[in-house]
Amino acid sequence: MIDLTPIAREAIVESGLQLGIVTVFVAHSTAGVTISEYEPGLIEDVKQVGERIAPAGCDYLHDRLNYDDNAHSHLRALVFGPSVTVPFENGEMLLGTWQRVVLIDFDTHPRTRNVVIQVLGQ
Repeated sequence: MIDLTPIAREAIVESGLQLGIVTVFVAHSTAGVTISEYEPGLIEDVKQVGERIAPAGCDYLHDRLNYDDNAHSHLRALVFGPSVTVPFENGEMLLGTWQRVVLIDFDTHPRTRNVVIQVLGQ
C-alpha cells in the first residue's frame, strides 16, 4: 500500500484552484486506488482480505490461457477499482481525520505504476 495523499495535495496546490475535485487513477489492471486509513495493522489486514476475495494459487482460466500467475491480482483490483475522486475546498481535500488516498498493488511481480492525477475546479 502506498500513500498517494501528499502527491494529490501537491497537485491541488500546483493547480492554484481552491474549490473542486481531484481524481486519482492508476492505469493498470492489477492495482487499485481507494480511500483508507494508512497504518501498519490495516496494511496487513488488506492483504488478508485480498486473499479471501481472490485467493492466489487457484485454477484461474486467465493463468492457464496466458501462462501467467496473476489472475488473483486482476480480480482483487476489480473489487477495489482504479480510481477515487475527492472534493476539496480552500485548496484542501475534504478527507476524514484518518483517511488517505492509497494505491494497492496486487501483482505478483514488481511493476512501475503510472498514476494520473487530475484537478478540476475554480
